Amino acid sequence: MKLFRRNEFYVACTILALGLLIQGISGQFFTANNITDLARSVIVPGILGLGTMMVLISGNIDISFPAISMLSMYAVIKWFIVIHYQGPVALGFILCALLGALLGALNGILAAWLKLPTLIITLGTGSIYLGFMQAVLKSSVISVLPPSVASLSKLFLFTVYNTKQDISSSLPAVFLFLPVIGIILFFVMQYTMLGRGVYALGGDSVACERAGFNVARIRIFVFTLMGMISGVAGLVRVVLTGMVQPTTLIGYELSSIAAVVLGGVSLSGGKGTISGSLLGVMLLTMITNSLILMGIPSYWSKFVTGILIVVGIGITSFRTLRAKRRVNAVIPEN
Repeated sequence: MKLFRRNEFYVACTILALGLLIQGISGQFFTANNITDLARSVIVPGILGLGTMMVLISGNIDISFPAISMLSMYAVIKWFIVIHYQGPVALGFILCALLGALLGALNGILAAWLKLPTLIITLGTGSIYLGFMQAVLKSSVISVLPPSVASLSKLFLFTVYNTKQDISSSLPAVFLFLPVIGIILFFVMQYTMLGRGVYALGGDSVACERAGFNVARIRIFVFTLMGMISGVAGLVRVVLTGMVQPTTLIGYELSSIAAVVLGGVSLSGGKGTISGSLLGVMLLTMITNSLILMGIPSYWSKFVTGILIVVGIGITSFRTLRAKRRVNAVIPEN
C-alpha cells in the first residue's frame, strides 16, 4: 500500500506508541491538560519548522533564523516602548514580518550573488544579527510589554481544568498562526509554479534552471519567506512568555532541522511535506515534554535531539542510496 511507503505514517505510529508508553508510565499523557500544554509547546517550533522545511526542500540551509527572529521581535517591542505605542498588536506582527523579510532577503541575495554554501552565509549573517542586537540595541530583558501585546498574551482559545489536581491549562489565541501559515505554505508549495520551482531547485539546480526557473529569484524568495516567518514567530514567542528575552530562541536551528528531518524532509533537498514536518515537530516536542513527565532532567533533551538528528539523517541517506540502486538496476551504468 502507498500509505506504508510514506514517512508520515511511521512518524504518526511512533507518536502514538510513545504516547501509550508515557501514559503507561506516568498516567498523565492523555489528560486534557497535557494535550493542551503540548499544543501550546508546538506553536513556535511548528512555525519555525514550516519555514525550515521550505528552505531544506530548496536544497539550502538556514541557521540564522533564530537570530532574525530575536532581532525582529526585540527591535519592534523596544521601538513600541520608546514611542509609547497604544495601537493594535497587528502592526507589531506586520513590522516583525517586514523586518524579518528584509534580513532574510539579505541571506538570499548573498547566496545568489556569492554562490557559497548557505550554511556558511547564514552562519555569518546570524552572528551579525545577534551582534547588532547586543552591541547596538543594547539588548536586555523587557518584562513590561506594550498594552496591545500584553492583552494578546492573555487571550486564549479555551481553558481546560483538572479538578483532581486543581490545575488548568489554556491554549493561546496565537496558536492560530500555526495552521494559517501551514495552509498558506501548502497552497504555495503544491499549487503554484513557484512552489514547484522550490522542489525543482532542491532536486537539481542545473535541471531547474534548464527548465526555465529563475534559480536566483527562487533562492531569494525562500530566504525572504523564512525571514518573514521567523519575525512572526519571534513576536508569538513574546506573547507566549509575556516578556522579551533576547536569547530565548538560541539553539532552535538545531531542533527545527532535527524535527523536519524526522518528518521526512531530505537534507539534500527536493523532498518533504508540511504534514510530515509538523508530525516531526510534534514528535520532538513530545519527547522533550515527556522527559519532564517522567521526572528526567530537561537537559537530556539535547542528548535525545542529537540522537534523533543522526537517526533522521541515516534514514534519509539509506532511502536515497536505495533509490539510486533501484535506478541502476533498471538502467545499468556503462
